[in-house]
Amino acid sequence: MKANSMNVVQLSACVLALVLTSGCATPKRGDPEFAPAMPVQANASIQNPDAIYQPGTALMLLEDIKARRVGDMITVTLREKTDAAKTADTGTTKSTSSEVSQPIIFGRDVTYKGEPVYSSLNSEHEFDGAGESSQSNSLTGSITVSVVEVLANGNLVVQGEKWININQGEEFIRLRGIVRPSDINADNSIASTRVANAQIQYSGNGVLNDTNSMGWLARFFNGPWMPF
Repeated sequence: MKANSMNVVQLSACVLALVLTSGCATPKRGDPEFAPAMPVQANASIQNPDAIYQPGTALMLLEDIKARRVGDMITVTLREKTDAAKTADTGTTKSTSSEVSQPIIFGRDVTYKGEPVYSSLNSEHEFDGAGESSQSNSLTGSITVSVVEVLANGNLVVQGEKWININQGEEFIRLRGIVRPSDINADNSIASTRVANAQIQYSGNGVLNDTNSMGWLARFFNGPWMPF
């Protein structure tokens, strides 16, 4: 009786841990980790009231629009597509044959109902195994992110998120990575395939997403830790 009680307690603890873990993984709007970085305030320079050029009101006519400072924005075009396939075949065969001479006791062959007790031993074993796995994923779209850090070599660390409310649910895209200024196009955009250490997350919340998701109890019993 005590063992059964311990099993129930352990099962309840595992289920509770699974529920808490799945609840903590749900993203929320306004996550400070993905908040846009504010531009760094430059120190005010000494202005000459008699000069034509004033740094505070100057227009950079010859500058391009590419992002290069903290707080600048850049549009990332999502062009993610992955395909994977794997096939495996295994086959083994083993055959064994041996003959055993008839034992003789008191000068006579040992028999049972007139048939020899030992004549020959045969053994055959055969195994065939096959496995196949394939997976394909595609993600297209765009998201505008901001520069949060400029590295010593001039590369830009970018990150951002986009939330969209659709009917009874909402979808979001999060992106974080490192881009090289020379890879940025003239229209201040860059392909996601040119983002280093890219971390792209696309998912959703709401009634429709919950309907298409497996329940926490079903995930628990279908997990790899279940022996049955």
